Amino acid sequence: MPSLFDPLQLGAVSMANRIVMAPLTRDRSVGLVPGPLAVEYYRQRASAGLLISEGTQITPDGQGYLDTPGIHSPEQIAAWKQVTDAVHEAGGKIAVQLWHVGRISHTEFQPNGGRPVSSTDRQANSKTFAKGGMVDVSAPRALTLEEIPAMIQAYAHAARAAREAGFDAVEVHGANGYLLDQFLRDSINDRTDQYGGSIENRARLLLEVMRAIAGAIGADRTGLRLSPVTPVNDAGQDSDAQALFNYVVEQLAPLQLAFLHVIEGHTGGPRDVAPFDYAALRERFKGPYIANNGYTREMAIDAVASGRADAVAFGRAYISNPDLVRRLKLNAPLAKAHSATFYGGGAEGYTDYPALAD
Repeated sequence: MPSLFDPLQLGAVSMANRIVMAPLTRDRSVGLVPGPLAVEYYRQRASAGLLISEGTQITPDGQGYLDTPGIHSPEQIAAWKQVTDAVHEAGGKIAVQLWHVGRISHTEFQPNGGRPVSSTDRQANSKTFAKGGMVDVSAPRALTLEEIPAMIQAYAHAARAAREAGFDAVEVHGANGYLLDQFLRDSINDRTDQYGGSIENRARLLLEVMRAIAGAIGADRTGLRLSPVTPVNDAGQDSDAQALFNYVVEQLAPLQLAFLHVIEGHTGGPRDVAPFDYAALRERFKGPYIANNGYTREMAIDAVASGRADAVAFGRAYISNPDLVRRLKLNAPLAKAHSATFYGGGAEGYTDYPALAD
């Protein structure tokens, strides 16, 4: 039986173990560019089989939170290259999470103060982290049909930029009530064109994005994150989440993507928030499946040994345990994270968590 600590091949990426660092928004970029602290932060955690970066904007209008990085300009590419070089020098592998927040944004972050774009013009009952602290998100506008091809190409451009920056792979953020999830769920998507209505129509944008990225950098370096039932960011339950996500995964299977990363339950919360058969996704996808959300050491070991998952992603545990792989292997105590320093600030609560003493 495979072990959580055994190597794993994710498409073109060879992992030293099956422990993944999940994407973690930390709001510490400098002018939308990762700074020197980010280089140290990711280097410290390079013993993970795969690091997945914080959500990283594919376009200027993809931003929804203060001090989050992008991957669409030469300056951003150069800054991320310092991060990926440091991770590789430490023996690690790293993917970037390609992110567009859609309606979970504020006019403060939008070019020329415009309205955020989404599948809908309905405002989310959600807040974001802006210069003045936590504020209500702004009312969006629905993307026009004429704008959608450019959005798809923006994802492909960001994927090419990521490879130029030295990332080993990309993960498309299709989860947590952000842009692609806003198109998927009928609780949000109220369109009447070919991107709304039926499951096939609502899944169209995500599938077109995945095919474009796979064509740009190779399917073996392209992964996807989904969250079928999470209610975060005012993402109401789809009327038939099982049928929707079964269809999405069935359509993606022929691409032979590097991995599927699934948040099981409420992101950062209860795993049983709504009924869902995650095994059905794994069965349809065929390729490597990364399980995520509330996994303990024992749960992760069992998930891999039983074959329910090929790897397990840990989020908050990685904030305060840069050497999480070693701690899990030794069954050592985990350091507690300080929630007051999760978002924004400097080194405190970011790069100052110690590793186990030798």
